[in-house]
This record gives sequence, C-alpha cells and structure tokens, in this order.
Amino acid sequence: MTLSVALGPDTQESTQTGTVTSTDVLSAPDIPWNLVIWNDPVNLMSYVSYVFRSYFGYSEAKANKLMLEVHKKGRSIVAHGSKEQVEQHAVAMHGYGLWATVEKATGGGSGGAGSGGGSGKGKGKRG
Repeated sequence: MTLSVALGPDTQESTQTGTVTSTDVLSAPDIPWNLVIWNDPVNLMSYVSYVFRSYFGYSEAKANKLMLEVHKKGRSIVAHGSKEQVEQHAVAMHGYGLWATVEKATGGGSGGAGSGGGSGKGKGKRG
C-alpha cells in the first residue's frame, strides 16, 4: 500500500531530511476574515434586515444599522471569523439572494459586526 501526502501552499518538502515543515508563521485558519454584504438594486431594505435577524440572530436595531450601512455606504461587514465559517455565511447569503463576498480582515476594524461585539456566528437557520 502506498501513502500519498498532498502539500498545502504553506508547506514545503525538505530535501535534506525528507520531512514536511511549515514555512509561514500564520496559516489561513489563524487569519481573521470578514463577510461583506454589498448593496444591490434588487432586495428591499426590509428584506436585508430580515435576513440579518433570522440568519445571524441579530437584534432588530443591529440588523437595521447594518442594513442602512449597506444601503448608504454600498457595503457592510456583517460577520467575521475563520475563513471556513465566513465562507459558509457567504454561501448562505447567496441562498437568500444577497450579494456577499469574503475578505481578509484588517487590523483596524471599521464598523459592521466587528465593532458591534457580535461574532457573526449564525444559527444557520433559514426561513
């Protein structure tokens, strides 16, 4: 039986010892990621607020604040976390018909879920 090992982008094979070592200090799971919701010409503001309340479990006030940020500024960071979590949220937002993207978080943090104290960890419920 032969065992194969796939090397990720943050690993390299050492030719001297035949071992695999990490080359980066931070790997992808260690870097925080943001979920960005973008303004679109299709969805009503009340619907966007509803999605934020029902999926993320945000209060009506927080959901409305984020919705108005999307409407006025064109985008809002509504959740943050590991890349895998945020990608799952983006897929869910696409299922609701919202325009969502994933971006690496910057150190400053401006508005959105990052300043509101919420982790953006949704319940995962749709409806």
